[in-house]
Amino acid sequence: MLYDLLRPLIFTLDAERAHRLAIRAAALSAGGTAPLLRDIPRVRPVTIAGLVFANPVGLAAGLDKDGEAIDGLFNLGFGSVEIGSLTPRPQAGNPKPRLFRLVEDRGVVNRMGFNNGGIDAALERVARARRAGMLGINVGANKDSVDRVADYALAVGKAARHADYVTINVSSPNTPGLRDLQSRPALDDLLAASAAARLVEGRRVPLFLKVAPDLDRAGLEGAAGAAIDHGIDALIVGNTTISRPAGLRSRAAGEVGGLSGAPLRELARAKLADAISICGGRLPVIAVGGIDSADEVRARLDAGAAMVQLYSALVYEGPGLVRRILKAL
Repeated sequence: MLYDLLRPLIFTLDAERAHRLAIRAAALSAGGTAPLLRDIPRVRPVTIAGLVFANPVGLAAGLDKDGEAIDGLFNLGFGSVEIGSLTPRPQAGNPKPRLFRLVEDRGVVNRMGFNNGGIDAALERVARARRAGMLGINVGANKDSVDRVADYALAVGKAARHADYVTINVSSPNTPGLRDLQSRPALDDLLAASAAARLVEGRRVPLFLKVAPDLDRAGLEGAAGAAIDHGIDALIVGNTTISRPAGLRSRAAGEVGGLSGAPLRELARAKLADAISICGGRLPVIAVGGIDSADEVRARLDAGAAMVQLYSALVYEGPGLVRRILKAL
């Protein structure tokens, strides 16, 4: 209810400025971790790749790119928090403005471009976090890299020393040419290098692969096949979409970038069904896109998803969303 009152004021701010304020608020909330965690409703845990997630609702990458508010975000009730995308070297990302609310459609368009302070700086913060759940680190390649496979291998190797799992993000639409890595044989080269890099002192750190919802069935079959062949532990379906469904009302709907939130829901449901069918139980599938309620979480789990991740819904539903979902579950 408090967020409902504050949201009109928050929405008067530029979207990226509001995002930064949300991260700062979450970071400041980390001091009260223990009392807050006791209030999180308990649901049945989920096991993926030997990792036990306290609940099936995770935070998707993109909210906390640099790992600044890990403990505060776990306070919200997430069973997992995924930070990033992180690149080997710091980069500023694309020119501003690059983040847009589609208020009438309850969506978001972004063209951030892997803006982050680099993986080394983020891992220093990760090392200090108390981590009340499973921590994923999402990695990508630098925009100006001459060898993107090497970038992924380097980032995976570094992240694997600190993460419960590492996500390989080849599905952002905001780095030119990145999505080409979703196709074979390029994806085979990338996954082979990443699988070798995830071995840390005898520990085989789980690797997840995040693919775009814009892949057609043949493309999804290729990505899933490569993931299975290289021992990837889960498939995240998917990321933002470059498509625009009919009927969008918001003025910002035509902005270049990836669309997320409620307008992505139908496409995300369809791609989840395709992925479940293609994987046939050989690879867990994590559902992302347009998830904003307990009913939607149930629908994705009933469809065969191992767990779900959300992010854009927090813009419209506020920080109490996760607890409300868990209470309903």
